Amino acid sequence: MSHDDTRTDRLRSVPRHVAIIMDGNGRWARARGLERSAGHERGITVADEVIMAAAERGVRHLTLYAFSVFNWSRPRAEIDMLMRMCAEFAERYRERYRASGIRLGVIGDLEELPTPTRRAVEATVEATRDGTRLHVTLALSYGCRSDLVSAVRAIAAHAQAGLLLPEEIDEQALRRFMTTSQMPDPDLVIRTGGEKRLSDFLLFEGANAELYFCDAMWPDFDAARLDEALDVYARRERRFGRTAEQVAAAHD
Repeated sequence: MSHDDTRTDRLRSVPRHVAIIMDGNGRWARARGLERSAGHERGITVADEVIMAAAERGVRHLTLYAFSVFNWSRPRAEIDMLMRMCAEFAERYRERYRASGIRLGVIGDLEELPTPTRRAVEATVEATRDGTRLHVTLALSYGCRSDLVSAVRAIAAHAQAGLLLPEEIDEQALRRFMTTSQMPDPDLVIRTGGEKRLSDFLLFEGANAELYFCDAMWPDFDAARLDEALDVYARRERRFGRTAEQVAAAHD
């Protein structure tokens, strides 16, 4: 199969929702004798490049793991720097995304964020709310398990108040109380940096997602590497519990 044929196949099967664990900023900087902040700064630029590339390729939802609940255990100086960079990202690209039809959203516990960071992100969410080309979601102070716990607590409170009957509690009811309730399940989860784990990222929502692990550090990720991931995704068979024969019959 030629490169053009592969590209055509990929374009026909572009995942609706791509989620990325952006890993490797610190190691990228350390390998170059730079401060970790240099890796994170480069990572912001790459995030913008990948957002625009995803929009050009027809991806409709892109979720970026920007700051995990586990990241609060990092040194205070690095946390402060990351929070400043989150605010700078939201402010730097606000008008660009609004004009490009790119909508920004957030999952996670925003109440945990410093006020300047939260306000900058919320301002960009509001400014881009009418975007329909691509919905970008930043996972900030996010962890799937903590999101599930918060959802279960909310369900328990509703049940105690008589607003929800036990027999009404199912998967869809649970999802309505999660911060990810407005997004479709991810079709493809990419992790950069060479590690092969999900680190509490969309574990519930990504139960049927295809996984793609990339050795490149996040600051070295680019549109070409995104294309590689999309090419791999296009060649995989999505069965969702069915046999290969059932899948083939459904496509006939």
